[in-house]
Amino acid sequence: MDCIFCKIINGEIPGKFVYRDKNVVAFFDIRPKSPIHLLVMPIKHIESLINISFNDKNLLAEMTLVVVKVANKLGLDKSGYKVIINNGKGSGQVVFHLHMHLLGGWHETPHWQV
Repeated sequence: MDCIFCKIINGEIPGKFVYRDKNVVAFFDIRPKSPIHLLVMPIKHIESLINISFNDKNLLAEMTLVVVKVANKLGLDKSGYKVIINNGKGSGQVVFHLHMHLLGGWHETPHWQV
């Protein structure tokens, strides 16, 4: 398998991890789209949400809880954050290993709140 995320998870390519357990990892994106941009993903290789089964429901719940835990650890719970999952080539998914983008760290007031 030639999955860059699997290689990062397995230590073949370096990654700046902020969380790791037996099922889920979180590390900083090397091409951030926000001041704080992390990727949260299962260790198990699943291409995208398109490929999940009912048996993956606990894993998806765990990933979501890890997003919250990491966001809180980084103080994003105070300012807010986005969570995005791209599914398939047409959505902009580039690496085909299921992952959640955790984006935050903006400090300006959004225009709709002015």
